[in-house]
Amino acid sequence: MKLIIQIPCFNEEQTLPQTVRDLPKSIPGVDIIELLVIDDGSCDRTLDVARELGIHHVVCLRQHVGLARAFIAGLEEALRAGADIIVNTDADNQYDADDLPALVAPILEGRAGMVVGDRGVTSLVHFSPTKRFLQRVGSWVVQLAAGLKVPDATSGFRAFSREAALRMTVLSDYSYTLETLIQAGARHLGVVYVPVHTNPQTRESRLIRSIPQYLVVSVITIIRAYTMYQPLRVFASIGALFAGIGMLLGLRFLYYYLIGLSTRSPVGHVQSLILAAILVIIGVQIGLIGLVADLIGFNRKLIEQTLYRVKRVEFEKTPLSSNVQSGPKTSYVDDPISASVG
Repeated sequence: MKLIIQIPCFNEEQTLPQTVRDLPKSIPGVDIIELLVIDDGSCDRTLDVARELGIHHVVCLRQHVGLARAFIAGLEEALRAGADIIVNTDADNQYDADDLPALVAPILEGRAGMVVGDRGVTSLVHFSPTKRFLQRVGSWVVQLAAGLKVPDATSGFRAFSREAALRMTVLSDYSYTLETLIQAGARHLGVVYVPVHTNPQTRESRLIRSIPQYLVVSVITIIRAYTMYQPLRVFASIGALFAGIGMLLGLRFLYYYLIGLSTRSPVGHVQSLILAAILVIIGVQIGLIGLVADLIGFNRKLIEQTLYRVKRVEFEKTPLSSNVQSGPKTSYVDDPISASVG
């Protein structure tokens, strides 16, 4: 059983050594532990530090592409290196490495394809009250979208089985945390949360530059991912809303029309009838868009299945002896998205 711990980095020359030192050298049930660093176009000595630390695998992205793409680049390099389990952790040493055995245990036991570390975001002291509240709300929204129990939606301390990693596809350029949860729920991969501890904060988050920006990007990511996997439900709900309002306006017109007949004083309210017709037509059209999107979704599933099979062939595990390296391996990648497709 081979475990690869991947660490996405962007200008982490100061924090990377401590993060690496704290990682466990052995875990019950795991035969081999290797480290993988993804240098996301750092401007400092992150790449040199990774080599000096003797990291087994280094992926160097020639330009800064963001956390989501760096995560996918690392995931695919880990698969290529023959990983049975992949753990993702942050380079700023946010997560307590002593919890790593508990993180991989559900995968070793065959109970999960994806395990997420629950930081207990409602009680983290270095989170402001506003951030704790937003974390709770965000986790609740993702829980509804994913159909899973989600106590901590944004935790980056995660473990993936090889099968789950092969099925992961991240389209966002911002972050992978929300999208992968929604994907896991849609694909029934089996997600387990385990409580983990955090270390004292070493620096401010680079992902969340401002609360409004984080909210906008997160909402867009959730809506796009949920719509991708549940298009009929989304468009049918919106269409039903428009059609429902239109029918209410139609009933309003009918009510006043009947009152006018009984009193022999016809009342117009033609505007309500026109608006009702427009809204009902819009609702029906949106529903039809949902139907078309749902049919397109079947093609997407076929494409995903094809991509999964291609990945299985591309990242087919080699014999254990061929995975042993005499020194650190560095891979240079210009665009992790095009590289994975090619």
